[in-house]
Amino acid sequence: MAKTPLNLVADIGGTNTRVALADGKVLREASIRRFRNAEFAGLETILRRYLTEAGVADCDGACVAAAGPVRGGAAQMTNLAWVIDGDALARATRAETVAILNDLQAQGHALGHIAAANLRPVVAGPLASADAARLVIGVGTGFNAAPVHETPWGRVVAASECGHVNMPIRNESDLRLAHFVESAHGFPGVEDVISGRGLERLFAFVTAEAGAPVEATAAEIVAGIASPGPARDAAGLMIRLLGAEAGNLALIHLPFGGVYLCGGVARALAPHLAAMGFAEAFRDKGRFAGFMQNFAVSVITDDYAALTGCAVYLAQGAKG
Repeated sequence: MAKTPLNLVADIGGTNTRVALADGKVLREASIRRFRNAEFAGLETILRRYLTEAGVADCDGACVAAAGPVRGGAAQMTNLAWVIDGDALARATRAETVAILNDLQAQGHALGHIAAANLRPVVAGPLASADAARLVIGVGTGFNAAPVHETPWGRVVAASECGHVNMPIRNESDLRLAHFVESAHGFPGVEDVISGRGLERLFAFVTAEAGAPVEATAAEIVAGIASPGPARDAAGLMIRLLGAEAGNLALIHLPFGGVYLCGGVARALAPHLAAMGFAEAFRDKGRFAGFMQNFAVSVITDDYAALTGCAVYLAQGAKG
C-alpha cells in the first residue's frame, strides 16, 4: 500500500501566514499555526521555524497560497513586500514537489472538501449540477475572485486580480464615494471600498458626509454594527457594494454552481448580509434581475479552507 504523502501547506495573507501539515488531502488540524508577517523577514524564515518546531526534517510536497499575482512560478504579494518563489519554497521545506497558488485559487480547489457546517447560505438558488462553474470571492485584507471550472482533465481555477478594477457605481452617493477615495488614493478600485481597509474608508466617507469626519479601525467598526450610527451605516454601504460587485462577477463568470464568499471581512459581515440588503444589491441588474436568481451565494466560514485547497492541489498532482 502506497504511503500517504506528508505535505506542508501555507496560506499567506497581507497580515498573517497560516501553516499546517497535511496527509494527502487531509489537514492535521492540530498542526495549524498562525504567524504575524510583520515579525518575519520573509516566508522562508517562517517555514523553517515551523518545521523545526514541528520536528519535521522535510516534506514530500509543499504548496503555498499567496495573496498576490503568481507568474513564472513566483508570487508578488499585493499588500506585503514579499516575493515568493519555488526555489525558496524548496530550500525551506526540502520538498520534492512545490507549488505556488494565488490565495483565491486555493479557495477554489477547496470547494467540495469543506464541511457543510462551514458553509453559511446567504442567497438561495436552484440545485446545480456537479460540473457547473463556481466562483470564489475573497474579502479580507484585500479583495479578489477566481472562477472554478470542472473539466474532463480535472479542476481548473483561473487566477485574477479583479480587486483592482473600478469600484461599482450605482448612484450619486457612490460617485461621491469614488471621488472621495480618488482624492486620497488616486484610483477608486474595488479593494479600496470592499476590504478591511475599505471598511475604514467607508466609515471616513460616511462621517465626512455627515459633517463630522472621524476615523475608526475595521475591528472597531465591526464591533459597532449592531447599534445605529456610522459603523452600521459604513457596514451597510459595504454590503451593498459587495452585493453589486459579486453580481457583476456572477454575470461575467456565470457560476451556476454557486458563489462562495471567503475571507475575514466576509465572515465578519456574514450575520448582517441578509438584513442589510446583500441579495437585493446582488440581483439589482435591471432586466437581468430575474436571471440573477440562478446563482446561490454562501459564505465559507472555515478560516483554513485555503490550506485544504493547497493540500487538494498537491494531491491531484499540482495541476489546474
